[in-house]
Amino acid sequence: MSIKFKFENEKFSLDKLELPSRHYYFQNEENYIKLLNIGEGLFPKDKIRTSFKLNNSKLILTTESATKIYPSKKEYGIQKIDITLENSSNLEFLNDELILYKDSKYIQLFNLKYDDSSTFFYTDILSRGRSFEDFDFSNMLIKNSFICDKKLEYIEKFDVCGNELKDYMQRKDSQNFIFAKIYIKTKENENFIKNIQQNGFESFTFSHNKKIIIGVISSNNMSNLKKKVMHIWEIYRKDLNKEKFSLGKQ
Repeated sequence: MSIKFKFENEKFSLDKLELPSRHYYFQNEENYIKLLNIGEGLFPKDKIRTSFKLNNSKLILTTESATKIYPSKKEYGIQKIDITLENSSNLEFLNDELILYKDSKYIQLFNLKYDDSSTFFYTDILSRGRSFEDFDFSNMLIKNSFICDKKLEYIEKFDVCGNELKDYMQRKDSQNFIFAKIYIKTKENENFIKNIQQNGFESFTFSHNKKIIIGVISSNNMSNLKKKVMHIWEIYRKDLNKEKFSLGKQ
């Protein structure tokens, strides 16, 4: 199951589509694509790949709804995302939450290659599971790589068991059990991080070479967390001299 597309000088072309991967392309004020949820979610052995390239183009990308990962005794549900940004392209990729069901196993491989002239805003959200669950998933493996001008700028790897995360939350006695991870590159990263910190978002820092801004926010309420993400996104768009944009979601 896969989808592959590109934007060249703002012109969209679909290179590959294997059902049940689907998408909506809204060509209104800005290029906007909504990736539709794959069936009921990711089941054991499912492998989903999303690949796209922006060349002198801009794109707002989101998911239709939460990504649900179903229980597994052995096999993993796998999601692979490959992105290339070139020639002053801009990507704004806002994911809905990841919901790991009890006993689920999940692998995510995210790879973003970009040149220094391009910019991006990318988010991931992790919930604790369904409303009656509490980090009851079996295993989650995440590898996120960011490569600037063919050089590795930032990489992070997670191999987390649900019980480990649950134990950590209990030891911290934290009521915030929903997390959003945000990755940002602007034309002036140092000015931008000062701006978001002045707006009350202090848990942001730089990658080693200061070419990426990385932040984490948390909440005990999904609606509240998404409002915070939207606020930071609005600051990002304002930095690019763009107006607020509605994703058409409630």
